[in-house]
Amino acid sequence: MATPRTLVVTPTYNEKDNLERFVAAVREALPEADLLVVDDASPDGTGDIADGIAARDPHVRVVHRSGKLGLGTAYVQAFTQGLAEGYERFLEMDADLSHDVRYLPDFVRALDEGYDVVIGSRNIPGGGVEGWGIGRHFISKGGSIYSRTILGLPVKDLTSGYKAFSRRALEAIDLADVHSNGYSFQIEMTYRAVRRGMRVKEVPIVFVDRTAGRSKMSRRIFVEAIGMVWKLRFDGLRGRL
Repeated sequence: MATPRTLVVTPTYNEKDNLERFVAAVREALPEADLLVVDDASPDGTGDIADGIAARDPHVRVVHRSGKLGLGTAYVQAFTQGLAEGYERFLEMDADLSHDVRYLPDFVRALDEGYDVVIGSRNIPGGGVEGWGIGRHFISKGGSIYSRTILGLPVKDLTSGYKAFSRRALEAIDLADVHSNGYSFQIEMTYRAVRRGMRVKEVPIVFVDRTAGRSKMSRRIFVEAIGMVWKLRFDGLRGRL
């Protein structure tokens, strides 16, 4: 049987200091995978750097968008394109080097074992975070506990942005109905998958805070997630998910 086609997706905005190293690391960890960079018109030239990489490596492609349209829409656009192109495994990760590529084979292995959603978890034994202050720890862990409680999910790390999906999961989720961004996008994707009977596995990761560039986390993203969790809960109760 042919090896399932794998697509790694990374949204970018002002990641010129990290992109070259990120792409090289992903390509070494998963040589047979394709990498799709979705750049939101980064003013620092990240898109041009991505184009240069793609010109040298046929496994790398770039989608240029008109402006800063958000992480959630970037993933939905990329996943939709990947489904149309026949990919079977989909991985999402940040380009800021906070997601260690050494875990990528673990994600792929879990998908091949029959899991539909694989989450890189900082909140299970073996997982953790390096380089965060108390505030970031509170937002991340507090956000997961808050969301788990309201949505009734057993997942320990609902805000992780290092994840993998089977084709079956993305088709079941119905990407056209996903409208969240930021933290709430990660929560919504997992919630929709669980409600559709998808098998979820958390694998431990150590998240290392970025050393170059600026974090995209903001108060607006956090507030959006708080409200979106309740919307998801009510939509679920009404059978709209």
